[in-house]
Amino acid sequence: MSAVLQPPAAAGATPAAPAAAPRSPNQRAWARFRRNRIGYVSLWLMALLLVLAGGAELLSNDRPIVAHIDGRWYAPMFVNPSEKAIGGDFGTPTDWSEPLVARILARPGNWALMTLNRHSANSIDYFSPALDPAPPSAKNWLGTDSKGRDMLARLLYGFRVSIGFALALTVVGTAIGIALGALQGFFGGRVDLVLQRLIEIWGSVPELYLLIIFASIFEPSLLLLLVLLSLWGWMGLADYVRAEFLRNRSLEFVKAARALGLSSGQIIWRHVLPNSMTPVITFLPFRMSGAILALTSLDFLGLGVPPSVPSLGELLKIGKDNLDSWWVIVPTFTVLVVTMLLLTFIGDALRDAFDTRKG
Repeated sequence: MSAVLQPPAAAGATPAAPAAAPRSPNQRAWARFRRNRIGYVSLWLMALLLVLAGGAELLSNDRPIVAHIDGRWYAPMFVNPSEKAIGGDFGTPTDWSEPLVARILARPGNWALMTLNRHSANSIDYFSPALDPAPPSAKNWLGTDSKGRDMLARLLYGFRVSIGFALALTVVGTAIGIALGALQGFFGGRVDLVLQRLIEIWGSVPELYLLIIFASIFEPSLLLLLVLLSLWGWMGLADYVRAEFLRNRSLEFVKAARALGLSSGQIIWRHVLPNSMTPVITFLPFRMSGAILALTSLDFLGLGVPPSVPSLGELLKIGKDNLDSWWVIVPTFTVLVVTMLLLTFIGDALRDAFDTRKG
């Protein structure tokens, strides 16, 4: 067959643009992540919730952001002045919900810039005539719990505590899991055999019993829970990292690196670890979900944080003890469900993003 002749290009015509250069693997993974609309929107919603929780003091606080009283400026959110300093009777820190303080602020020239919700996590309105737990009202938008604390403030601060604890536990557990999994998978042999037997022995230790024992000996705190849960939170991830290192250590680029004289630490850090991070990244949202559920469960059982620390598990326990107070259990359950769903959608999107078969 004769070849088909193409007509010559017209004078002044713009030449065709060259083909776009191939994108990096990370750019292709981000493109696949954005194509998952549910996961992409969930990521932005979670980021918005983190921003709101991070600035909880600016949204819900029983202290003003700034106050001007009798010609003097105050920043009670950071340094709360005494009641006597603003014209009151006592030298104790100012309670800005007291009627006396309200009368002082009502004087000409005096004012205070309050937050949207005028309650903090542990503030109690002793002048409220309603019985606790009180239903939602103009003063307490989501009502109060059995101790008279504002539900909206407890949810906001409790969500921040849960997310912060989950992030810390995820970072610590991931670091330990990567380190031990890398040692097992890269060196193999006797190192892998000894560490695997030690992991099996450590995994048989009853975690809940130790938590009960330590809770009875020491005062419960977030740091204590972080240390105890980190002792077991790395084992599942270490198995995946070990499998990735076992697969990657026999590939050609590792052999080439050895031939160039690189040390084992350089090979692990520069070559094997970046190519073994797919299971680590895809499991991060699910590990955060597990950490939130673990903290909530321990708080519900009374083995978690002290009562002064806002906790979603404590609110669930209060809701169980006051089943007729729907404003306690329903918002708390909603916050937990929405948080778990967002993290699950983000995890599914990350799994698809790092699956090269998706194109």
